[in-house]
Amino acid sequence: MVAMPPSFDFDATSALSKGQRSYQEDAVIADFSRGSDVGLAVLADGMGGHAAGDVASKIVVTEVFSELMFQRGDAEVFEQSVTTTLFDAAMGANACLREHVATHPETQGMGATLVATVIINRNLYWISIGDSPLFLFRDGKLRQLNEDHSMAPQIDFMVKSGLLSHEEAHCHPDRNTLTSVLFGEDVPRVDCPAEPLELRASDMLIVASDGLQFLTDEEIAAVLKVHRTANSAEIADNLLERLRQLEDPDLDNVSFSVVKLNDARARDAKGSAAEGAESMRRVG
Repeated sequence: MVAMPPSFDFDATSALSKGQRSYQEDAVIADFSRGSDVGLAVLADGMGGHAAGDVASKIVVTEVFSELMFQRGDAEVFEQSVTTTLFDAAMGANACLREHVATHPETQGMGATLVATVIINRNLYWISIGDSPLFLFRDGKLRQLNEDHSMAPQIDFMVKSGLLSHEEAHCHPDRNTLTSVLFGEDVPRVDCPAEPLELRASDMLIVASDGLQFLTDEEIAAVLKVHRTANSAEIADNLLERLRQLEDPDLDNVSFSVVKLNDARARDAKGSAAEGAESMRRVG
């Protein structure tokens, strides 16, 4: 495998909000260094209440992110084993949760979702456990890339089958029940595709906790369409503002990373043109 030069400039911003909760159980960290072949984003949504869910999310994010950072040095070598590294990092975080509960019995029942993304050159790899979504915004359309490990897909299927109404499905008490999560025990389901998704310049990724889904996919897409030429920080601010406008008293913690992929060649061409213009000004 021949290493490709970086194809994209990364423009990334992470955001956190407590919503209407009294404490924050989400954790997110990202690294998209300028000129790097590798970009990383790791997010976890904790469960288990104050002083348990927040600890669980921090353990998961710290363990997974540190392992990915350790392995990322040689992009070509890293890509050959990235899916194994993602899986091993997730299971390592799960083991850390088990050890924490063993030494702090009062945190029994703590756990966290996980969504971790790795971009190497043009390729997107990910692992997810739980219901934290990974969105791709491309050509004006939003779609979720990862599996939803909750009862929501089954409940939505019941709507399509005519067994439930849309209203009943939306308010169903089991809708947010997780079918897989990191909590120190066996993990029933893991979404970690062996084959990457090839990204394109102008793609946008949203790595999020399910708090962002207080907005519908259509509402999220509308914000991204209107602000598609804005930088990632402005897009993050507008998503948070749209959530605030809901004035929903049940608004959950919200965390996400917005990652825009810009064509590095366009930047280089623009820079060369600017340098040429500056040379002409100096000569004149």
